[in-house]
This record gives sequence, structure tokens and C-alpha cells, in this order.
Amino acid sequence: MRDVRDALMVARNTDGKLVRRPLSPHLQVHRWPVSMALSILHRASGCALGVGTLLMTWWLVAAAQSEEAFARAQWFMGSILGKLLLFGWTVALMFHLCSGIRHLWMDSGRGFEKADYERSAWVVVGATAVLSVGTWIVALVFG
Repeated sequence: MRDVRDALMVARNTDGKLVRRPLSPHLQVHRWPVSMALSILHRASGCALGVGTLLMTWWLVAAAQSEEAFARAQWFMGSILGKLLLFGWTVALMFHLCSGIRHLWMDSGRGFEKADYERSAWVVVGATAVLSVGTWIVALVFG
């Protein structure tokens, strides 16, 4: 029994004594910093953009194929599910854009102070909301 416990104690403290380490971090226990959530969402939004681009490609191919195919694609895009998917694609696009600009800004060596990276993270969230809703307002009013 002691050998098993010693095997789980993989770290040593400054005195050289074995200390227990968690087997894996539990996301329910730890509070996510906003920068960590944005990093994960940046990757997820990149994947969502890929899937959304397939939807847009279907629409373009249908337009080139025939009037019936285009009408079917237009019907789907105009449905509640289609509009929801398009709105999600817009949010993913705007988030990925804003987050990418934040990454470029940080690549210049700026924004690594805690207050700066937290502020810039919330700016990304706010800009995403404003740009997404603004895009849809313009599209619905002038489209």
C-alpha cells in the first residue's frame, strides 16, 4: 500500500520530502481566468469558422448549380435554424478576428501585465458583441 502512495507522490518540496500532487486538474474546482477562456474560445471559433464555411460553400455551389438547388439553399438559410447557424458563424468570425488582433498586439510585446490582458480580453468580448449585432442590424435593415 505504501508503494502505491509513494508512486502517486511524484513531486518533492524544498525539504526533499515527497508531496501529494493531484492526478489531474479539475475544471470544476479552478476558476477560469478570462484569458484562458478566450484562448480556448479562439480555437473553438476557428473550428466553427471551418464548419460555417462549409455551409457558405454549399450556398455558393447551389447558386452555380441550378435555380432549384439555390432555392433550396436559400430556403434553409432563411429558416430559423439557418439564421441561427449564420448568426453563430458571424459571432465566431467576429470573435476570431478580435481575438486575433489581440494576439497580434500581444505579439508586439505589449499587454502582458495582468490588468492589461484582462482589459484587452473584455474588450474582445465587447467588440465581438457589438460587431456581431451591428453586422446583423445592417444586414437586416439594408439587406
